[in-house]
Amino acid sequence: MAKAGKRYRAAFAKIDRARRYSLEEAFALVPQVNVSSRFDETVDLAVRLGVDPKHADQMVRGAVNLPHGTGKTVRVAVFAKGDKAKEAEEAGADVIGAEELVNRIQSENWLDFDATVATPDMMGLVGKIGRMLGPRGLMPNPKVGTVTFDVGKVVRDLKGGRVEFRVEKAGIVHARVGKVSFGADKLHQNALVLLELLHKLKPASAKGTYMRSISVSTTMGPSVKIDTGAVVEAMTEK
Repeated sequence: MAKAGKRYRAAFAKIDRARRYSLEEAFALVPQVNVSSRFDETVDLAVRLGVDPKHADQMVRGAVNLPHGTGKTVRVAVFAKGDKAKEAEEAGADVIGAEELVNRIQSENWLDFDATVATPDMMGLVGKIGRMLGPRGLMPNPKVGTVTFDVGKVVRDLKGGRVEFRVEKAGIVHARVGKVSFGADKLHQNALVLLELLHKLKPASAKGTYMRSISVSTTMGPSVKIDTGAVVEAMTEK
């Protein structure tokens, strides 16, 4: 196994592994456990849920608009025609099309975008490339609001810091909540918005403890474990 670098070991030494930090403490610690000096590391939240994603009624997924954005430039592709295509263009979509866009994706295996939006009348066409988009998490989906006639709003949301999430097979939700340069307060506020939505999305069929663990980490740094019980208690009291 590769030996951890000097900067990683120094960051790791700043974390009390036996402790569960409050949200405020965890995000105050994030800049101190940032490993890279070459780029602005992304900050990710990992939440382990007490659900079994193999059961459709326990699949947790959704989208949230982070108050301070994600710090990432999101390239948005929109499948639309006519006035809706114009609306998407005015909202800042990076690529817009219908048949010609689908043909380009099929023939060139072109997937140079991070998110997609489609009007409902386009979904029959988009379905032809579902096998290409789906595994990459790029398929428009009405459950997260990316199949809609309100394309302008959704494009602006995606550009402004909208994050889509979906629980993985192991029951974990991973989501970006910003960059190290955001600072503790903005990262904390972004994370809180995401956690509150996850709390509301608890499936009725989920038994036992729903939020089992929460941790935060930077792209290259060690994770900081959060006091999950205190987070849940605070949200329950609201």
